[in-house]
Amino acid sequence: MKTLIVGGGLSGLALAERLEAQGHNYLLVEARTRFGGRIMTHHQDDGYFDMGPAWFWPGQPRIAALIERLNLQKFNQFADGVLTYEDEQGRVQRGQGFSSMEGSWRLSGGMDALTNALSDRIPVHRKRLHTPVVKIETAQGRSTATFSNGAEMTADQVVLALPPRVAAQIEFSPALPASTIQAMKGIATWMAGQAKAVAVYDTPFWRKDGLSGDAMSRKGPMVEIHDASPVEGGPYALFGFIGVPPQGRADEDLLLRHLRAQLSQLFGPQAAEPKRLYLKDWAFDQYTSTEADKAPLYTHPTYGLPHEMTELWNNKLHFAGTEVAPTFGGYIEGALEAAENTLNAINF
Repeated sequence: MKTLIVGGGLSGLALAERLEAQGHNYLLVEARTRFGGRIMTHHQDDGYFDMGPAWFWPGQPRIAALIERLNLQKFNQFADGVLTYEDEQGRVQRGQGFSSMEGSWRLSGGMDALTNALSDRIPVHRKRLHTPVVKIETAQGRSTATFSNGAEMTADQVVLALPPRVAAQIEFSPALPASTIQAMKGIATWMAGQAKAVAVYDTPFWRKDGLSGDAMSRKGPMVEIHDASPVEGGPYALFGFIGVPPQGRADEDLLLRHLRAQLSQLFGPQAAEPKRLYLKDWAFDQYTSTEADKAPLYTHPTYGLPHEMTELWNNKLHFAGTEVAPTFGGYIEGALEAAENTLNAINF
């Protein structure tokens, strides 16, 4: 009995690691040239800067247990100091509140310490990078996946550990029911329309000014900023979520100039000259975002696995990924929840 897992983000990696531990036959394929999916960490000197998810919280049992099992270390989000606020006219006020992320946890070494640890537990012959799946067809109880290079692989069951909208771009034969495709396309990909900037500095000068690094802005381009420094030592960093819609941030050079100007406005002239300014626009990442995901999300979607996406192909086609998690959808914990639910649903 062979299982093909399509998608090497956290859900796919977690599922593959469990299948490996239980001695099952499987293959994990990832379209990108790296594992991790939306978990992506830049490393500079001794610093680590997450360009995707960065936080998890108390009350999320799966991520807590996994970190302990992998012997990783968590630390508290830096929250000492006051909030900075920028109004619509660019007027800056301080002391308007405290860190909104106080009480959240981050991972020593960055979030890719988690996905790298899982990947290291999967043998080389069980995983492939740079292997996009373009077609999946089923016949006589088995499924055949066709990769972008024309190669094929046959499996007894398939797990789509992908955002459902991205999975809907795969060609299925026979075609999935129209209601299934509609349900897949109707599930917003969490954070897919977002862009994130990280400004790296030699010193955390904002802390010396009594600032937490937290800022809220009604002017932008960043609408929400937090301290992104490592647990100890440098380099140090501030990161921000960019509020400009995807269509308005296509000119990267212009956006970077506005980011530096805003950092200076909020935190002083020293902030205008980071030693490195990282930018990741997920809206233009083809393996994360679709055109539908470029529309802004104003609330946290209601996630879970719709009935129309269950019991497909005699219960041999499954969905995993944080968007189908019923309790923690959209979070790191949701990715693990979905992997756990899929493991329980697979027929061995």
